[in-house]
Amino acid sequence: MRTILSGNAAIARGAYEAGVELAAAYPGTPSTEILEEIAARYQEIYAEWSVNEKVAFEVAFGAALGGRRALAAMKHVGVNVAADALMTAAYTGVNAGMVLVSADDPGMHSSQNEQDNRYLARLAKIPLLEPADSQEAKDFTIAALQISEQFDTPVMLRVTTRVCHGRSLVTLGERRVPAPRPYVKSAQKYVMIPAHARLRHALLEGQRRPALQAHAESFPGNRIEMGDPALGIIASGVAYQYAREAFPQASFLKLGMTHPLPEALVRDFAGRVQRLVVVEELEPFLEEQVRALGLAVTGKQALPRTGELAPEIVRQALNGHGRPAAPAASPADLPARPPVLCPGCPHRGLFHVLRKLRLTVAGDIGCYTLSVLPPLDAMDTCVCMGASIGVGQGLVRAAEAKTAARVVAVLGDSTFIHAGIPSLVNAVYNQARLTVIIADNRTTAMTGQQDHPGTGRTLRGDAAPALDFEALARAVGVQHVATVDPLDVRSTEQAVRASLTVAGPAVIIARRPCVFVDRQQFAGPVAVDPDLCNRCRLCLRLGCPALGLGEKAVVVDRALCAGCGLCADICPQHAFSRPQAREKA
Repeated sequence: MRTILSGNAAIARGAYEAGVELAAAYPGTPSTEILEEIAARYQEIYAEWSVNEKVAFEVAFGAALGGRRALAAMKHVGVNVAADALMTAAYTGVNAGMVLVSADDPGMHSSQNEQDNRYLARLAKIPLLEPADSQEAKDFTIAALQISEQFDTPVMLRVTTRVCHGRSLVTLGERRVPAPRPYVKSAQKYVMIPAHARLRHALLEGQRRPALQAHAESFPGNRIEMGDPALGIIASGVAYQYAREAFPQASFLKLGMTHPLPEALVRDFAGRVQRLVVVEELEPFLEEQVRALGLAVTGKQALPRTGELAPEIVRQALNGHGRPAAPAASPADLPARPPVLCPGCPHRGLFHVLRKLRLTVAGDIGCYTLSVLPPLDAMDTCVCMGASIGVGQGLVRAAEAKTAARVVAVLGDSTFIHAGIPSLVNAVYNQARLTVIIADNRTTAMTGQQDHPGTGRTLRGDAAPALDFEALARAVGVQHVATVDPLDVRSTEQAVRASLTVAGPAVIIARRPCVFVDRQQFAGPVAVDPDLCNRCRLCLRLGCPALGLGEKAVVVDRALCAGCGLCADICPQHAFSRPQAREKA
């Protein structure tokens, strides 16, 4: 049977067909749908949202050690979080098959950087597969698990946004579950004290690496496609598709297993063509290795190292027109549509208050990061998941005593669970004068409303204990803990002002459900009395897309307005009205 699947759905299908019995992940674009597909379609696989990527990797690793095939999925920056476990798991081996899906994001469609995780596979000394379409995404998932078991190693499946979200035909197969592999106690293999780790590293380099190198030469995903020998292109992943479209008559070395590099195959291909080129997105990962073989090759001196490639970029670069720039994210003739907090978003009220108080805001990863944009202009830093509390502590220590209390750290509920708890403990331990605000909208909103330990539901919809943020804060030693509705701007401002007087750390939980989690929490759109509105534009500073400035008064787009009433709360002329009072969260 053939059907059309996205790359993420194809990876989920590959896990199903290969007999995976456990899958774990932390949601992150462009990888999120892999676990959602598994949970929705393949009930034979236990699937969970883990609290962060390190835990997801460790859960999958533990299942593999226990003899069951496993998968861990995450976006590229998530592998940074999981790297501590990954680097040592490469030494120990895995017993049953384990695949790590790294979903990279060239062009940074939804990411804070565009790192190339092929280097992390090389650093970890694990095999690396790169599918170019949905069929390969499924097939390479199966192949990764087979390689994992054959060579006793985790395997990275590196996909990119266009492969994850692109759709193409896939031939479906049947599920085949291999017999569980017995777990055999072996401290020398699985307990990485230095004496054992030295032995495992020597085995990895002396036995596993040469065996994997030989396997790469015969891996069916690595193939030569001869065309016109005047131009030979080495490419992998979606870059192969771009190059094939740009130069359909050229000769290709299409690589599916890119680490270890099949050196003999590369030399063979290079000997058949007159001009050798490597087409790859982001870093010169393949190019540097080809050049190290002593082969003359064109790569990043012609092609850009930033942003996504496209057929026209490849065509322009290799036709000798110089290094092209990455294309604009949208055609120049279309009006700009900057990202904005949704109508009814509870974060809007919180950041309105923080801007009003002119606080230094150490921010974090989440929907609320959009508060950095005009007209809110209410965030100062954003580095990585959970960094707000640590960065905030550093800002406090660097500030003069009289201004230290003007620093607050803001992060979401899922982000706090992911990486914020240790930093909060650190703030208590070192008595940092920092206000930590947990923007609790009852979901992992940025990636599409996934559950987490604070929501009381698992990925599979089962009821679970809901993490009590107030109790947790008090348990780690925070003396000043308050809970507010961020759409009640007066109470929120009072709570923030009070926290700034506290000598040590303070925690505020700003709790109101995401408008897409609870669509019934508001009574209906607000209305404007044009006789009362004096066009002071204060409400427009909220950045709500439902509000605009008319000729005589502010106007409300009733199709967009969620009815949160925030504009009514801050309007000094009382020009807004709503059907009924807003419910408290």
